[in-house]
Amino acid sequence: MAQALQPNTAGSLFASDGKTHPLPDILMAVTLVLGLLAFITAFFPGLHLLTSWAGLVGILTGAYGQWVSVTTRERFGLILGLGASGVGLLIGMSNGGLFGGLF
Repeated sequence: MAQALQPNTAGSLFASDGKTHPLPDILMAVTLVLGLLAFITAFFPGLHLLTSWAGLVGILTGAYGQWVSVTTRERFGLILGLGASGVGLLIGMSNGGLFGGLF
């Protein structure tokens, strides 16, 4: 009998089930970009509006991405983006917040 050849992904951190998951992949990419943006702009106190909003939206997209994610690869990227978004949001909030001190 012929045995089907399947890749051994059991030991890989970025294991995949061999299927495409466009929504979780897009959410992962958006979360990573927003997290990177929030983290980098957190070093500039004058950009607290951009930092805090990018961090908040990054957390929301990352949370939804975690909910619909299927593979470890997606979850790994989402966690990195969520962490960076969280740091950016908190630093942005300490520098002036989402509304620039208007409220």
